[in-house]
Amino acid sequence: MSTFCSAMLRMLTVGILMAIAASATAQQAYPSKPIRFIIPYPPGGSATPLARIVGQKLTDAWGQQVIVDNRGGGNTVIASELLVKSPPDGYTILLMDQTIIINPNLITTTYDAIKDFAPVATVNSSVVILGANPSVPANTLQELIALAKSRPGQLNYGSAGSGGINHLSGELFNMMTGVTIQHVPYKGGGPAVTDLMGGQVQLCFFSPFILPQIKAGKIKAIAVTGKTRMAALPQVPTFSEAGLPGFDVKGWYGVLAPAGTPKAIIDKLSTEISKNLTAPDVKEFLDRIAVDPFISTPEEFGTLMKTELVKWAKVIKTANIKLVQ
Repeated sequence: MSTFCSAMLRMLTVGILMAIAASATAQQAYPSKPIRFIIPYPPGGSATPLARIVGQKLTDAWGQQVIVDNRGGGNTVIASELLVKSPPDGYTILLMDQTIIINPNLITTTYDAIKDFAPVATVNSSVVILGANPSVPANTLQELIALAKSRPGQLNYGSAGSGGINHLSGELFNMMTGVTIQHVPYKGGGPAVTDLMGGQVQLCFFSPFILPQIKAGKIKAIAVTGKTRMAALPQVPTFSEAGLPGFDVKGWYGVLAPAGTPKAIIDKLSTEISKNLTAPDVKEFLDRIAVDPFISTPEEFGTLMKTELVKWAKVIKTANIKLVQ
């Protein structure tokens, strides 16, 4: 080997060792100050208490305060832009749901949903329940599909707003079954559920937050997504059991950091968050809101985001969904 090649090899080796040492140092030193935890919704709902319990676990483990910062508005765009503009040092993170990968297909954003964010860890996942007003003359999924086919455009479903997961679930249902049920958007899930119970809309695709109304007999559950039945609704079949395999929809929350955040910091955050999801008090909280812990690596979370971006882009294009900004 020539003297030049030997020198280059030594320089390369030294460079790699220095990079490894710098990464290890960054991981050991982090965090050395408070961490800002952005929430893309106003206080209320499940996002804020979820962030608080996750943040408190990080505080307990590392001795640095995690400050929850609610920045609602703009269909989560305000919070997303705030994260993108933050230094990629691990001291600003964001709790986000799948709106992050739905938005690019509906509205113009100043950021790239994949390139401008560093996936850290998923936190929880929830099934989607197909619910109906008790007066709807169908008690099974196949009966409901037959009813919808016999009354094209006459059945409707309420959602918490255009472009959300419960809206897109209904459009995916239309695509997969060949029926036409009409979407009725509301300003939040509460008003939609009120009108569902009152009969102003007949159907909904909602998260388990409608469990109290189901158990009270004010909404009847037709089917749930997921591979297995819900423990809280053991009598309700999955979509696959009911004859619609492939209707794979779930809600999720995950933690993101700005793109460019050192991998050592991403890995440290991910490991600690994932470990805390198995803590008894965290599990108790998730059980109370009827969602499941969802543990994944940063790489697996990134794959999920890319997969769902493509999936919902197809639904949005096929249904010709447009939002006015």
